[in-house]
Amino acid sequence: MKNRRMYWRVVDQIENLIQIGQYKPGNRLPSERELSETFGVSRPTIREAIIALEAREQVEVKLSSGVYVLEKNNEEFVDISAYELTQARAVVEGEACALAAKLISEEEITLLEQTLIDMDNGINSELADENFHKIIARATHNTAIMLVIEKLWSLRKSSLSIRDAYTNVCNTNDKQRLQEHKDIVEALRKHDPHLARSTMHNHFNRLINSLFDASEAMAMEEAKRAADEKRGLYSLNHLLSNR
Repeated sequence: MKNRRMYWRVVDQIENLIQIGQYKPGNRLPSERELSETFGVSRPTIREAIIALEAREQVEVKLSSGVYVLEKNNEEFVDISAYELTQARAVVEGEACALAAKLISEEEITLLEQTLIDMDNGINSELADENFHKIIARATHNTAIMLVIEKLWSLRKSSLSIRDAYTNVCNTNDKQRLQEHKDIVEALRKHDPHLARSTMHNHFNRLINSLFDASEAMAMEEAKRAADEKRGLYSLNHLLSNR
């Protein structure tokens, strides 16, 4: 099981590098030996990670040529809102957290604690947040659940409107978000499925309410801007000043 968790970590890291453009669509990945040295894992672990990436349609393996990053198929992107995605995540990740509470290892708890440190120190907090949720997904030891949660994260990262909405609320609730993640870890440490589900639901409930608040604030700001524009166009103050 340890090796299995290790190659999933490599999968996460390579997918993040693809996402930020370090490995561009159509380009060949570094050799197996180079990847092994880069990620500090064995070559068999790299092979397992490549197999997983190919199954997830992130890369294509060409015999006698190498491993290539696949072009994204824009037809696969679905127009969904941040609210829909957050609701779906709450449903799926709440149950995943409950299942993980029964099975999570001390090693995985330690990994979660490291993501908390990274969030607290502001060290790529978005990536730390993503890793936090994916570690819990892997702790379920259920590949179907892992793939569903991976897909939800893919949707979050591929939609500009969702990325912007999440960035706005996450940047204004850093302390509260960190405390919610700490509460989730504590529930998992206690191996309490009910508490784990509840703390995860609390996290998403605060998140979706923050999205509502941000949306309302933006609507009010836009309404004020439009009103100010009309006031400037139709004001009669200039007539009064000529008296």
